Amino acid sequence: MKFGDLEKSALQLNDLYEQLEVKRHGRIWTTEELALGFVGDVGDLAKLIQANAGIRNIDDCKAKLGHELSDCLWSIIVLANKCGIDLEVEFARSTKEIAEYISGELGT
Repeated sequence: MKFGDLEKSALQLNDLYEQLEVKRHGRIWTTEELALGFVGDVGDLAKLIQANAGIRNIDDCKAKLGHELSDCLWSIIVLANKCGIDLEVEFARSTKEIAEYISGELGT
């Protein structure tokens, strides 16, 4: 799946979530609330990473780890979109800059 497909899927799911939020609470989540939800997912992810490394016992760890990584990616895509960030462009730029820096440090 290409990034554009991931983004489209994430934003379609967000549209459904927003409809549910309006139905349940009369409004959609703010970007601040989405960010707080993401922070909670990152905490869950950290525990699953520990379980995957054998430090914690969590049943069905691999499946849950895949799910949580997907949740975190969804949150990042949605937050980037809501903040007007072209995540694909920024990721390419950032990784290129970091790779150039590291290559320079390595003298290659």
